[in-house]
Amino acid sequence: MAGYFELVDAPDGGYRIRMMDGAGKLMAVSVTFPTKKAAVAGIAQAREIAGTGLIRDRSADGRPAVPGSSARVIRGRRAGGRSHSAVVGPQAAGKRAQARH
Repeated sequence: MAGYFELVDAPDGGYRIRMMDGAGKLMAVSVTFPTKKAAVAGIAQAREIAGTGLIRDRSADGRPAVPGSSARVIRGRRAGGRSHSAVVGPQAAGKRAQARH
């Protein structure tokens, strides 16, 4: 079963989004949104990021985030000379290629 989003009341007013996996386990909690309409727009943005966003590996070990996967790993340097890597999935690469045409 696919994961899902839950719209919940925030303790300080407004609304938050909880992203749950298919087994009902919590994966992430959003910032507080002032209205339900803004929270629903946040879900749309999260879906877009999840489908097309790069993975920026800011971990201390510097190893590729997904060893042995079919995703392409991009390496580079951050400010201060520290290396970083990002994983680009096939879907993200395809959308960027479409945007160039």
